[in-house]
Amino acid sequence: MVDRNKVETVLRTYAEAWMEQDPEKILTIFTSDATYHERVLKEPFRGHAEIKQYWQSKVVEEQKDIKFKLLNTYIDGDTVIAEWDAVFFNNAEQQTIHLREVAILEFQGDKISSLREYWHSERL
Repeated sequence: MVDRNKVETVLRTYAEAWMEQDPEKILTIFTSDATYHERVLKEPFRGHAEIKQYWQSKVVEEQKDIKFKLLNTYIDGDTVIAEWDAVFFNNAEQQTIHLREVAILEFQGDKISSLREYWHSERL
């Protein structure tokens, strides 16, 4: 069972890595063989190399001025459900985007072994 303090630390690191656009930092909270499902109907990114490449292309190259607010966190054993709200400027679309997301995270020890995102966004 994952500890609430560890979950809060991991989610804080997730938020910092996103807002700081730091692909190296995001890897510190994932197991080396983790899966990251950004779009659950597509194949996930597998392992550190693919997760880092996704963050480099999506977060570093496409986004800026990222604001993040954690709304809710639920823990059941090694499964965490986190809900957050984010706003960022999308460089590719030249639009400000508002995003509301629920992520299901499976923990292995004190790191994420699986992340599945469910989100909706709107252009502002």
